[in-house]
Amino acid sequence: MEATATGHKAGDSNVRTDDGTVAEYVKLSNQFVIPVIEKGRVASMVVLSLSLEILPGQAEAIHLREPKLRDAFLQVMFDHANVGGFSGSFTDGSNLVVLRENLGEAAAMVLGPIVRSVLITDIARQDS
Repeated sequence: MEATATGHKAGDSNVRTDDGTVAEYVKLSNQFVIPVIEKGRVASMVVLSLSLEILPGQAEAIHLREPKLRDAFLQVMFDHANVGGFSGSFTDGSNLVVLRENLGEAAAMVLGPIVRSVLITDIARQDS
């Protein structure tokens, strides 16, 4: 497999989904690190890894727009942190559904309909 200029492997993950369609998965190149602020100080740091389920053959479009996509995702995650989404039981199913939906909306704004879903592949919180 050849790596692209952004370090991603091209075409390494076409799969048939549950609904019978074919999708491709692209892992974003770096983790996201989100500070959680409480009482004016950093109380913890959340680290997330994301992948995108996309239409086949669109991986290069993701790579070309990744800086803008990362910016949009960071804004969503900062907003999520600011409303307490990463506090307490931050891995609660309903909490993650809201985060995924908001990330999906941000991806659609940047990339249009080529993104089928945003997958949270790793999440961890380190308290101070």
